[in-house]
Amino acid sequence: MKYKLFFAGILFWALSCGEKPIPEVTMQDDVRILASDSLMGRETGTEGADLAAAYLEGRMQDLKLKPFDADGDYLQVFSFRPRKDPHSQVEFGSASDSSLTGKNLLGYIDNGGSRTVILGAHYDHLGLGGDGSLHAGDPAIHNGADDNASGVAVLLQLAKRIQEWPEARDNYLIMLFSGEEMGLLGSNYFAKNPTLDLEAVPYMINLDMVGRLNGEKTLSISGTGTTPIWPQLLNSLNPGFNLVLRESGVGPSDHTSFYLQDIPVLHFFTGQHEDYHKPSDDAERLNYEGMEQIATYLFELVRAMEDQKEVAFRKTKNESEETPRFTVAMGVMPDYLFSGKGMRIDGVTEGRPAAAAGLQKGDVVVQLGDSTIVDMMSYMRALSAFKAGDSTTVVVAREGDTISTGIRF
Repeated sequence: MKYKLFFAGILFWALSCGEKPIPEVTMQDDVRILASDSLMGRETGTEGADLAAAYLEGRMQDLKLKPFDADGDYLQVFSFRPRKDPHSQVEFGSASDSSLTGKNLLGYIDNGGSRTVILGAHYDHLGLGGDGSLHAGDPAIHNGADDNASGVAVLLQLAKRIQEWPEARDNYLIMLFSGEEMGLLGSNYFAKNPTLDLEAVPYMINLDMVGRLNGEKTLSISGTGTTPIWPQLLNSLNPGFNLVLRESGVGPSDHTSFYLQDIPVLHFFTGQHEDYHKPSDDAERLNYEGMEQIATYLFELVRAMEDQKEVAFRKTKNESEETPRFTVAMGVMPDYLFSGKGMRIDGVTEGRPAAAAGLQKGDVVVQLGDSTIVDMMSYMRALSAFKAGDSTTVVVAREGDTISTGIRF
């Protein structure tokens, strides 16, 4: 009961403006609610995550999405035992004193079609920090506005547009995943315990961190090799984004769970930033105009996909298996959306080798030791050649100049 009262109160706040209600819940409203301190970072298995689930269940009702079962329930509840060993598998099972509970939310748009498209985003985050946090101070609320209140807000906007589209023929399953930050748990559980025949799913689209579209309008889309039609369609519908297309269907987000079921996937992403997995990932830092543009692009993609009678699945290379192993780090955040030659630095951590060497945000690493750096993979290969205590030279391009400096790992 307290969760329903919470939803009623917070939805009233979202819909109220002075004496008159605003016409609809906006993406800003959804993000501000999900990324509020009152939800304590939405860590799976906590009261904050349950409050978020209650709010999102109300939003699904508001959008007139159908619940996934005959009892009117939007929740797919699962229990699991947290990993003790980071390399071990999570054990799903019945609830016990040593287990946690996750809650996926599933809402249908039933158009009587023979196919059901899955559109998803995770709503959980890191709570007060812990494993996965890049915050160096005392425990603090990690609100996760970009990660991933942004994806949830865009998904709900997309669901609204599809719901209001009278010509739609496919069915759509709107999925909000729990447990992503703990290892794609919610999507993995659904893929192994589906509420529909996965053979009837032509493709899946995942939205994870889509709230920081930059000035260059760079939008990363992964999974473009999982069906032959993706690249041509994405480029032909592009309204002006600087697209970075990556073929692999495997990555650190929920689309991976569906790719492993031989379903074509896409993952939309606007890039990491200095607030990633830190308490500073707050609602006021998001680019809401950019999120609207992404929602529009997605809707046009969904519309075009209804005309694709066959969506053939294709396996891709697992880029994570090809990633070199390394034991040292420069202490920088790479710009994963950079499409030029080299590895552009998106952030420098104080007290680490790069900071000591004088490297700055925006520098493009073009050489490390004897290795020429042309992209992220060549950067990681070069880094894998060093061990703690080694010294070398790093060359960066900075505002038209080439700067060479020493660095010690």
